[in-house]
Amino acid sequence: MRILVVVLNWNGIADTEECLDALSRQTQPHDVLVVDNGSGPDDVRRLRAREGAMRLRLEPENLGFAGGVNVGIRLAQHEGYDAVALLNNDALPEPGWLAALAATLEDEDASIATGLLVRRSDDAAVAGTIDTAGDGLSVWGMPYPQHRGEPREAAPTAGEVFSASGGASLYRVEVFDAIGLFDEMFFAYFEDIDVGFRARLAGYRIVYTPDAVAHHRIGATSGRIPGFTVHQSFQNLPLLLVKNVPAGLRRVVWPRFALLFTLMLGKAVATGSGVHAIRGVADAVRRLPHAVRERRRIQATVVADVAPLLLRDLPPEQHGMRRLLRVFRR
Repeated sequence: MRILVVVLNWNGIADTEECLDALSRQTQPHDVLVVDNGSGPDDVRRLRAREGAMRLRLEPENLGFAGGVNVGIRLAQHEGYDAVALLNNDALPEPGWLAALAATLEDEDASIATGLLVRRSDDAAVAGTIDTAGDGLSVWGMPYPQHRGEPREAAPTAGEVFSASGGASLYRVEVFDAIGLFDEMFFAYFEDIDVGFRARLAGYRIVYTPDAVAHHRIGATSGRIPGFTVHQSFQNLPLLLVKNVPAGLRRVVWPRFALLFTLMLGKAVATGSGVHAIRGVADAVRRLPHAVRERRRIQATVVADVAPLLLRDLPPEQHGMRRLLRVFRR
């Protein structure tokens, strides 16, 4: 299997160099492409010094996660690669990470393979716990990382998942040939769930393996931008659902999502993030025409029922919402 590993860099050269060093120890043959999203001159200088061991594409501006990885996917399509691995620059894969993902694609007849992301943190209570073991989607319209916060020893066995984390997964190039690339309207956050949702609707299998382990420092890039995560979440969640929720699930998902989204907005206002959240909602409204056009294209080619894959409960991390629902039930 001919594999291209795509790593994005945006003014995070120390993390990127660590990531590249970890990739150099992989047991699975592969090529590496670093896409620099408009970083400063020191990052560019240090990346150029590594050319030869990897390929480099310098973008004049920050294309976001979606736009950046699309640069690599287009290259893989053009040059006839079989698969593209996406790896966050703040993730350190263990030596057998890529080999385990490639074996999963082959052995499980899967189209997308994802592994176990374990947290890197200075907080001893967090370090070594699970970041995600594949991503899920609730009937409340909310994506969530499976088993987040649990001990690494509690990681589940291999099996199908709703979606794969774009931070450390392997995709057959034929998937992108069929469903299209990452949606650059998302810029960052939930764009990987969008790809997984579209792939699922098109009938592709997504499989998780605990043998593909990478160690991830959450928010190393987005944490440098105040309010970024809040803004992107409120912008992208409505787009994800407008595009992808099939007609037969709209009556199940949308009323629940409307309630949850309203409560999330109220919490953002109460905790001082209201400006970022409201701007995110406004940007979502501006992007709705794009989402509706994409919906027509996606829903016209649906071949698979995703309902059995949805969690029939609130996402595990929605503790406040769960307490509120108990009050209503009383």
